[in-house]
Amino acid sequence: MTLMAVFTRITQNELQQWLSNFSCGELLSYEGIESGIENTNYFVNTTQGRFVLTLFEKLTASELPFYLQLMQHLAQHKLPVAYPIQSKHQQLFLSLKNKPAALVACLPGQSIHQPNAQQCHAIGQFAAKAHLAVHNFKGHLINPRNLTWISQAATELRPYLPDELRALLLDEIEYQTQTSHSEEYKTLAKGAVHCDLFRDNALLQGDHIGGVIDFYFAGIDTFLYDLCVIANDWCICQTSKELQIDLTSALIQGYSQFRTFSSAELALWPAQLRLAALRFWTSRLYDYYMPRQATVLNLKDPTHFQTLLQKRQHQQNTPSLQHLTQLRKST
Repeated sequence: MTLMAVFTRITQNELQQWLSNFSCGELLSYEGIESGIENTNYFVNTTQGRFVLTLFEKLTASELPFYLQLMQHLAQHKLPVAYPIQSKHQQLFLSLKNKPAALVACLPGQSIHQPNAQQCHAIGQFAAKAHLAVHNFKGHLINPRNLTWISQAATELRPYLPDELRALLLDEIEYQTQTSHSEEYKTLAKGAVHCDLFRDNALLQGDHIGGVIDFYFAGIDTFLYDLCVIANDWCICQTSKELQIDLTSALIQGYSQFRTFSSAELALWPAQLRLAALRFWTSRLYDYYMPRQATVLNLKDPTHFQTLLQKRQHQQNTPSLQHLTQLRKST
């Protein structure tokens, strides 16, 4: 059976009526998208092209402007991102089935399972350009899945977890809390970042980025954290969960072409890799033990990020950012 996170079903008539608010042509067809666990997504084909319709299951109308305006801002800076289609009255989203919904450009390319070095280099370039582009972005929303959220989620999870997992979770939260109070951490550059740029949120055309999608976990956080989220997904060996030197150095090379690392970023790279692993382990634990009802729900295994976190805790196995930067200069 195909796993689809479709929380809200819509009819053809409902969609046709909603699309009449946009100058996007006549509806030809639509179909549910087989991914995601947060929102309902449909491919929408019209006489003027192909779009993605997203119905937001948790995000409210007051929260959406940050995400949609960020996508619009990055697109205006010539970055290949999915951007919202404005309605005839210049609205970025409208209500559909009593939920906020947005129509977004469908970009070329496809997600990949195992990136190569050139593709890691390309996503590194994209990340650096995006980090530079948000210097004048006016939106402000703290990363909704930050350490505060992780700590709150851990409190709810405690009754469900075996002692060993509970101890691992709480010990790492304590380590990250102490790190966040350090003077080095306070100097890290921050801005509006994607926070969820996994392989399935990037569309590639060969070795080039065709588009970056799904900004709905974006928020204000450190640029280093955003890069670590990418590294933990794009640059790992799928069996050992270790960072692969060739892929990680390619990522860093691409990033460093446009943005230079600070001394604090060099020092806190291992800690932020751990934080990125902790965040996704916690959210997968939360979805596993407290899932929401959906028509069909695609749950992801929490043990992947548990193992990844435990690997990152052994810092002698993690290539230092300074070493990766030196590898870049010597190649």
